[in-house]
Amino acid sequence: MKIKTPLATIFLGIAVISSALAEEAKMPAIIPLPQKLEMQSGVFKLTRKTRILVDSDSTRDTANCLAEKLRASTGFPFVRANVSGSDAKIKNAILFSIENVNTNLGAEGYSLNVTRNGVVIRASTQAGLFYGAQTLLQLLPPEIFSTKAVKRVKWQMPCAQIEDWPRFKWRGLMLDVARHFFNKSEVERILDTMALYKLNTFHWHLTDDQGWRIEIEKYPKLTEIGGWRSGVGFNLDPKSTTAYGPDGRYGGFYTQNDIREIVAYAAARHITIVPEIEMPGHSTAALAAYPEYSCTGGPFINATTAGVFNGIYNPANEKTFTFLENILSEVFKLFPGKYIHIGGDEVPKATWKNSADCQALMRREGLKDEKELQSWFIRRIENFVSANGRSMIGWSEILEGGLPRNAAVMDWIGGAQEAASAGHNIVMSPVRYCYLDFYQSTNHAAEPTAASWGPGTVTLKKVYSFNPSADLPPQSETFILGTQGNLWTEQISNLKYAEYMIFPREFALAEIGWSSELSRDWNDFLSRLTVNEKRLKEIGMNFRPVSDEPAK
Repeated sequence: MKIKTPLATIFLGIAVISSALAEEAKMPAIIPLPQKLEMQSGVFKLTRKTRILVDSDSTRDTANCLAEKLRASTGFPFVRANVSGSDAKIKNAILFSIENVNTNLGAEGYSLNVTRNGVVIRASTQAGLFYGAQTLLQLLPPEIFSTKAVKRVKWQMPCAQIEDWPRFKWRGLMLDVARHFFNKSEVERILDTMALYKLNTFHWHLTDDQGWRIEIEKYPKLTEIGGWRSGVGFNLDPKSTTAYGPDGRYGGFYTQNDIREIVAYAAARHITIVPEIEMPGHSTAALAAYPEYSCTGGPFINATTAGVFNGIYNPANEKTFTFLENILSEVFKLFPGKYIHIGGDEVPKATWKNSADCQALMRREGLKDEKELQSWFIRRIENFVSANGRSMIGWSEILEGGLPRNAAVMDWIGGAQEAASAGHNIVMSPVRYCYLDFYQSTNHAAEPTAASWGPGTVTLKKVYSFNPSADLPPQSETFILGTQGNLWTEQISNLKYAEYMIFPREFALAEIGWSSELSRDWNDFLSRLTVNEKRLKEIGMNFRPVSDEPAK
């Protein structure tokens, strides 16, 4: 038997199929939803004799990654071998191929063909092959994600033909480690789940008022002083976290070796890390270590509560830019990706207004107000970033006073249309849809403590309703790089709570970033979500149960 989506919608996602047919075809619970999926009769069964084949040396890493995952749960050897010639000869095998690829699938697209004899995954890039492997895993029973061998499971997948590619290039998740520190293994755990659901950009919020988390060799006090504070803060239970140093101070930081290892770990999963080094505001931790680069000279104490934004660099001091450029030079060496995030949000401009030196600078440069001073600051940093072969990205506020053309904007409070109209690339991350630190239901009493300002509540259904291009004119859509969810951690001081806030909303963000907008179906998404909960359980990941979602 063969089931196929209607021609009018085949490239948009899975069409509605009667329940009887869906049961017979065993429609898989894939997240994000593929662009094209054609179910066929029959299954392919994994056995102890199933091999993993490659037709190019370049595909070995991806094949080995899948083999390692399959071995852990099945106990089967999954011997890897090279093969050449037609895949029609493939029997009881999984083939990774870079030959005869449909080039229309793009750099991250793939095709996946499952027959009774075996599986063929084709892509023009290793990223595409990797994403095909992630889809293959979701065709198998949830126990495939167990880290130990599982018995009495039918290791089989339904026969199907899939062609798939992402809607957006930037499919991101931001983790704030400045407010609360997450160690290397915890960050890697989050990267693992990002990769499984085809997210490809990890925005790493490394510095803020409350902590400086990246080792800078030229300025050791940034981590010696800026990486620690007196306690967990934010009125949280001190026992809610384990991130204490030997002296009882709260915090931590990543050595440059830690960062190199995490960057490599992410790259192996086709995830680019975008570091954020906040400036000119949100800089209390840095100025606690080096107050000479402030407008007031200090003293500064690392902030421990939300709403403290007294740290701001002094643009009238030429040495401030030497300091920041030296920091960024070390950052460039650690992060090979295109974008460097400089924050730029919530700058306390009253400090500049009350600074005689800043006012004198404004007069010399012909700047009419502090917004233009911020723009002057941002332009200078952008020139340095561009001169080093990178691109700058910042939050909505970097638009204030004008913005260099090469800079990109991460829209959290508006400005996307303005940015796109001026030719800037944009990442859509509006607070009302994409902020994962807010409550997940309107019944706040039934939820762990979360952020309550702004929208107060961002439900799973609200996230799933987000269309990044909805408020932009058609001519501006080409400037949308993609979308991103943000987990700020003022109230989140341990990994299990972070996981609870990320999942299941990360599933919705993954589908928004990858799948067609026209394929969006809330009820279908919920049905697929229940199977993905089982996958999370096998991984050992904490999450908010989908059963807690309201009926309407």
